[in-house]
Amino acid sequence: MRRIVFITQVVDPTDANLGATRAKIAALARRVDEVAVLCDRGIEGVLPDNCRVHVFGARTRPQRAARYISALRKELRDPKPVAVVGHMVPLYTLVAAPFVRAKRVPLMLWYTHWKGHIVLRLAIVACTHLLSLDVRSFPLRSRKVHAIGHGIDVNEFPCQPSVPAAGRPFRVMSLGRYSPPKKLDEMVEGVRIARDRGLDVRIDLYGTASPGLESSYKRELEKLVARPEYKAFASVYGPIPRTELPPVYANADIVASDFISPDKIVLEACSSCRPVIASHESFDTLFVGIEPPLAFVRGRPETFADRIEALAALSDDARHTIGETLRERVRTQHSVETWAGAIVRLSER
Repeated sequence: MRRIVFITQVVDPTDANLGATRAKIAALARRVDEVAVLCDRGIEGVLPDNCRVHVFGARTRPQRAARYISALRKELRDPKPVAVVGHMVPLYTLVAAPFVRAKRVPLMLWYTHWKGHIVLRLAIVACTHLLSLDVRSFPLRSRKVHAIGHGIDVNEFPCQPSVPAAGRPFRVMSLGRYSPPKKLDEMVEGVRIARDRGLDVRIDLYGTASPGLESSYKRELEKLVARPEYKAFASVYGPIPRTELPPVYANADIVASDFISPDKIVLEACSSCRPVIASHESFDTLFVGIEPPLAFVRGRPETFADRIEALAALSDDARHTIGETLRERVRTQHSVETWAGAIVRLSER
C-alpha cells in the first residue's frame, strides 16, 4: 500500500492565498493508495475519498504542537508512507524530521518563496529532498533542490475568450498579498508612465493584507491611488475567494507580477489564456521565444510600461494566441499532474 503524508497550513479551496493546495493533494491522491493530510485548518468534503485529514489547530502553540506530533506519529506507523511532504512551512517540516527520518522515510519540503531564514536553513539539513518551481525559486542553494513546476490545476482556470479592447482602457491586473516585496507601487508607476506616453490603460490590484506590514503597505497604496493624478486609472481592492478568480482573469487584458518570488498568479493567468508580464528570472522558460517579450526589469517601471505598450499594440487575436501558447506551457511544465508525478517519482528513488 503506497501512502503519502502531506503537511500543510490550510485545506480550503475558497482560501484566497492557499486554496490551490487542495488540487495538489487531489493530484497526489490519484497516484497513491492513500494521502494522510495534517493541517492547521481544514474543511470537510473537499478531498478525494482516499484522503484522511487530521486538523491539529488549537488555541495555544503547545496544544497545536502536541496534536501535530500525535497525528504525525500515528501516520508513520506501518505500513510506512513512501514519503512525507511539507508544503510551504519549513517549521512543520523541521519538527517532523526526527520522527520521519528515524523511520527512514523520505522527507520533502515544497517551498517557493524569497525568505531564506534560519528555520529554512535547518530544514535543508533535515530534509532528503527540497522541491520548488525552479532551482532559482528556492532562496538558498542546495544540491537537494529539485525543480518540479508550480502545480497549477489547469481545469480550475479554463482558457478564457479574448475581450475586445476597442473603446475602453487597456486593463492590467495583479492580485495576491499586499506585500512590499511585490512592488505594487512601482507597477502603478509603470502604468502612469504608459499613460503619459499616450496609452489609455488602467491597473486594478486585488489581495489580502495581514495585520502589520502588509496592512500598512495596503494603506500606502490606497493613499497613492487616491491622489488626483492616479485616481482615474488605479484601484486597490480586497481579496477574491479562489473560486471566483476565473472571471477576474477573464476581464483582464494582461496580468502582471513584480515579485521576488515566482508568483502563482502568473501561471494561473497563463492557464486562463491571458498574456502575462513578470520580472522573476525563473519564468524565462515559460516566456522563451514569445514576441513581444514578456519579462521586464524589476525596479525599473519604465520597462514595465514598455511591455504594456507592446502588448496593447497587438490585436485581440494576437494577444489571445500568446495566451494559448502560455496555457500549453503551463500544462506541460507547471500542472498539478506533472507536479504530483515528480513527487511520486522522487519518493521511489
